Amino acid sequence: MTRWPTALTEAGINDPSLRLDYEAQRRLVRRFKPQEFLAVRLLLPARLQPSVIAAVAFMHETDRRIDEGEVATRQDALDAWSRRVAEAMEHGTSDQPVLRALADTAERHPHLSTYVREFLDGAHVEAGWTGFETESDFQAYVDAYSHPALMLTASLVAPTAQAEQADAFESGCRTLIEAMQRADFLADLSEDVPQGRVGISHEELTHFGLELDDLLNPSPASASAPALEHLVQAQARTISAGLASCRGLPDLVAPENQPFLRAFIRVQELQLEDVRSKGGKLLHEEAGASKPAALGVLLQHWRAARKQRGRRR
Repeated sequence: MTRWPTALTEAGINDPSLRLDYEAQRRLVRRFKPQEFLAVRLLLPARLQPSVIAAVAFMHETDRRIDEGEVATRQDALDAWSRRVAEAMEHGTSDQPVLRALADTAERHPHLSTYVREFLDGAHVEAGWTGFETESDFQAYVDAYSHPALMLTASLVAPTAQAEQADAFESGCRTLIEAMQRADFLADLSEDVPQGRVGISHEELTHFGLELDDLLNPSPASASAPALEHLVQAQARTISAGLASCRGLPDLVAPENQPFLRAFIRVQELQLEDVRSKGGKLLHEEAGASKPAALGVLLQHWRAARKQRGRRR
């Protein structure tokens, strides 16, 4: 693993105060997103690591502001934050280290500014989200919020040489994030339902003979438990197909970025396996890729990347 000061230097970040700003984001992401942090540090080229860390930190800080309180409170907090972000992006300065690092990253990767604006616009959808009536509502949520959120980091490893490859990459990322979002909503059922939020559309619940009240007032012995099991397994098949269609996504990017994407997709598959195994128990249990299994994936791809680099020398 490249030392962090070396990564900053390779990224061209030499100003001492700016290096401190990026260091603050490194500490933040290591604390709140340890698995993602390790993936970045192990699997991405050193020169890209500070930019990706800055983007992840920005997403975390935005989400933190819209996670609590009434909808109006969250929307007001997001409006205030969006103004501060816009000022930082325009002038390159801010009283927030996370925004100074973001503005510097956007200057190094100009395309990022578009995704920052789209992400903040879509964050209003997230701040007001309580559920979906139809599959179309879910798709609109993915388009408005989930996809721009993924592209904040994915765009930093995207292909740049050919427009055709870039279009295929973004389309593949849209397929990937849809699968990920479905899986996340299932994995988080036990956390979301008590808050009155369900990431499965009412249309889909009805198709499987379920009502929202069946989820809001669950019982392990409830007659709705088999119906929920069937729903989860049906959703899992859809997710599995989406992830399978994304396995060629790493082939579109530079070889040095491929191990990161391959590991990322494999970790999503591990989460899906746990979602599948818990099935109808998801109302009472959270799901996710096990930490040892995810770590194993990262180390496997890190070793493979080292071997590949050795062959190229």
